[in-house]
Formats: sequence, C-alpha cells, structure tokens
Amino acid sequence: MTEKITGKVAQILSVRELVINRGSDDGVQEGMAFAVLNPQGARIVDPDTEEELGSVDLPKVLVKAVRIEPRLTVARTYVTHRRVTGGSGVYNIFAPREVHEVVETLRLSERPYLQALDEKESYVKIGDPVVQVIGEEYISSPTSE
Repeated sequence: MTEKITGKVAQILSVRELVINRGSDDGVQEGMAFAVLNPQGARIVDPDTEEELGSVDLPKVLVKAVRIEPRLTVARTYVTHRRVTGGSGVYNIFAPREVHEVVETLRLSERPYLQALDEKESYVKIGDPVVQVIGEEYISSPTSE
C-alpha cells in the first residue's frame, strides 16, 4: 500500500473551494479525495483504566482535487445531502413536499451564496491538516458521490 498524501489547507477560495499545499509534484491527481481534519482529533480514553488509548481523526469536510499545479491543488466540496421541504409543520403543511440535493459548503451558517468566503465565515481554517481519502474511511453519508 502506498503512503497517503498529507498536507494543509493553504487558502480558502470560495464557499466550495480551497487550496491544499500539495500538488502533482507530491502525486496528487485530478479526482483524488481528501479529508480536511480537525487538528485536535478526538482523544480516546479507556473507560476502565483511564489510560489514553490514542486519538481518532475527525473530518470536517471532504473535498476532491479539481485543478492540480506542481505545488498546489484546488479542491472542491462534493458530498451531497438530501433536504426535504414542504408537506409538514405548521407553516408548510399545504406546501408540496420536495426533496433537494444540497452540496456541502465550507460556510459556518446558511447564508445566501457568496463567491468569496472570508476565513472567519468558514469552519475550515488555513493550516488545517489534510489527508488523502482511500476507500470510505471518512465517508458517513449514503448520498456521497
């Protein structure tokens, strides 16, 4: 098995795109998936002995490489979620039930789409660690691409 490509978020470009500080010189290819990780992870302690067992990586978001340069990669969010509107609740009971596919973004809150995204508005931060995804180790949504 080959070693996973790791790096860091170098820049946030928009609500769906960021730059990773690894590129074709490091083996990145178009379509490769990466997980942006919480830099702290989850510390795991044995409930019986209280001995620290290690830590588990916690992904913030999954992205795919869409544009690769020798020393950097532009990656875009791609995981989708189903959102149901109408057909229930006090105000929507008479509205038709609709199912929408919504692509994850880097935005902290649900505001209207803006092309540029300030780092303060993103839960992904410059310097967050990034690791190549092999298989489905970080995929939790059945509606993932």
